[in-house]
Amino acid sequence: MPSIISYVTVGSNDTKQLGVFYDAVLAPLGSKRAWEHAGWVAYGPKGEHAALMLCPPFNGEAAEPMGNGNMIGLHADSSEQVDAFHAAALANGGTCEGPPGPRPVYGEGYYVAYVRDPQGNKLSAFYKAP
Repeated sequence: MPSIISYVTVGSNDTKQLGVFYDAVLAPLGSKRAWEHAGWVAYGPKGEHAALMLCPPFNGEAAEPMGNGNMIGLHADSSEQVDAFHAAALANGGTCEGPPGPRPVYGEGYYVAYVRDPQGNKLSAFYKAP
């Protein structure tokens, strides 16, 4: 069954600056910049369509961080990838919202890290051990 989500957009007032952050944090998770066009920056796994896009708001008003309770959860294939995601976020202007580690409250085998990008959007990287 295909994923229920085709893509996610993140509003940005400076996609060039935010693109540097996403280049760094998505690389450990196996994603890279797929394309740029008209102020948009798009990411996805090699050879697949873009699943995450940074864009200026359509209405021309200032972008604001995602609303309270909103977060983008990114898949990792190992706890090491979660660690690398978190380290890359902090090294590229992100802030820690929860260090990498086991999250038994979610169930057995979950390993998660939480960050905010330089413009305030919340992200997580998670690995679920088999």
